[in-house]
Amino acid sequence: MSATPREPSLVALLPGDPFDAELLEQVRPADWVNPPPARRYNLVVLGGGTAGLVAATAAAALGARVALVEKDLLGGDCLNVGCVPSKAIVRSASFYADLQHAARFSGGAPPAAPTADFTATMTRMRRLRAHLGRDDSAWRLRSLGVDVFLGAAAFVDGRRVAVGDVTLAFEKALIATGSRAARPDIDGLAAAGYLTNETVFNLTARPRRLLVIGGGPLGCELAQAFCRLGSAVTIASHEPYFLPGEERDAAEILAHALRRDGIDVRLNTDVKSVVAEAGEKRARLVNYDQDVTVAVDEILAGAGRVPHVEGLNLEAAGVDYDSRQGVRVNDFLQTTNRRIYAAGDVALDRKYTHAADATARLVVQNALFLGRRKLSSLTIPWCTYTDPEIAHVGIYVRDAHDQGFPMKTFTVPMSDVDRAVLDGEPEGFVKIHVRDGTDTILGATIVARHAGDMINEISLAMVAGIGLKTLAQVIHCYPTQAAAIRQAGDAYNRSRLTPLLKTISRRWLAWARRGR
Repeated sequence: MSATPREPSLVALLPGDPFDAELLEQVRPADWVNPPPARRYNLVVLGGGTAGLVAATAAAALGARVALVEKDLLGGDCLNVGCVPSKAIVRSASFYADLQHAARFSGGAPPAAPTADFTATMTRMRRLRAHLGRDDSAWRLRSLGVDVFLGAAAFVDGRRVAVGDVTLAFEKALIATGSRAARPDIDGLAAAGYLTNETVFNLTARPRRLLVIGGGPLGCELAQAFCRLGSAVTIASHEPYFLPGEERDAAEILAHALRRDGIDVRLNTDVKSVVAEAGEKRARLVNYDQDVTVAVDEILAGAGRVPHVEGLNLEAAGVDYDSRQGVRVNDFLQTTNRRIYAAGDVALDRKYTHAADATARLVVQNALFLGRRKLSSLTIPWCTYTDPEIAHVGIYVRDAHDQGFPMKTFTVPMSDVDRAVLDGEPEGFVKIHVRDGTDTILGATIVARHAGDMINEISLAMVAGIGLKTLAQVIHCYPTQAAAIRQAGDAYNRSRLTPLLKTISRRWLAWARRGR
């Protein structure tokens, strides 16, 4: 068979860059030949992002005959234009921020801080992305027993998928086509040109002035990173505070951190229009009765995600969907066609890589092995990788109020944690919610430099049914910032010392003294 024609990538990589060329040959090889299709597959997976890759490799490892179809780049958003490149840049930006504040750690006069090398930072990102791309490569998938088809997929009916001129018959199918950046409806923005997560990582020169639209995780992370790399950044959000789904006090700490870094923070602000003139982009920002124009060199739109459902011919398969909400699934991740499942961004409200991974594993069990695992049974934490990070798992206080059950909250400021003070990172807190009258953990929010790592201990406790009282008995290495979790457990234990218990304790100790 001849090589599969490679359509132009929907994801923009940097032309002529050796690392992006290396990545492309892993995740969409120019000489790739689609295999002859099997008579019937146990599982056909549409989409080669996190959910699709996890499901395909897990099912193949268990002996299933699996086909995976990807119309663009294997690895999906996470590898190519999401978590991997963004966190590489965030880490480099953090390094330069620490240099700017070297006096806090040296105790003496600050050394001359070097100017951030934006071009080198982006080159490092592309090098690391290419390296990690090997795990998601077409060659590796084939070695694991997965039939990889590069091309656009569309359902023929409820039992078949077409890829080019071939048809794949299946017993079960998984829709894992992911999501893409939402296109803001702002007058003149498209004509002026703007960046999204699909194009921003192609920059090789630092934008002198950058406007970031949106106060969600992507907007906040990249606004802070670009500011630390030397751009003059304005961030505009129509919400009254950043990360509107998070705890209000956590969002306020983040807003303070962004302002401290030098970002022009504009909340309750709408971007009404954009005009390109004289080599710059002029954005009109409206906040209540204020109407100002900001001149910038680049605009980054980070205002939400929409599911990839176009072109799949879901109607032919009897799969119900919404262009904004995605594929509709039940608690077992089945679509309205019970042979077809959906996982990851295309079906979930919480669009995170680890959520895609977890739901893909659930689908393999339910679709191939008569499992009955429920989406609602999953405990899924998440984290925004700003500095400080904001991580959460479980429910919020507002959820408890809405559901009508009492809850108690135990909060430990990071300024009370020795290691956070020694690290010069006293901002933030550990906040753990328990059902009133018990030590059952219902949720937690952590704001700290390493909150994403710390939240995992609480997630484990929730999954294993370990209460906050038990966490107080876990011996933590000293000094670590995670000791804040044990301190919250200590606070819970102190709350159990009612006046009656204190009276009994005092009388016992007094009796013990007399007895000696």
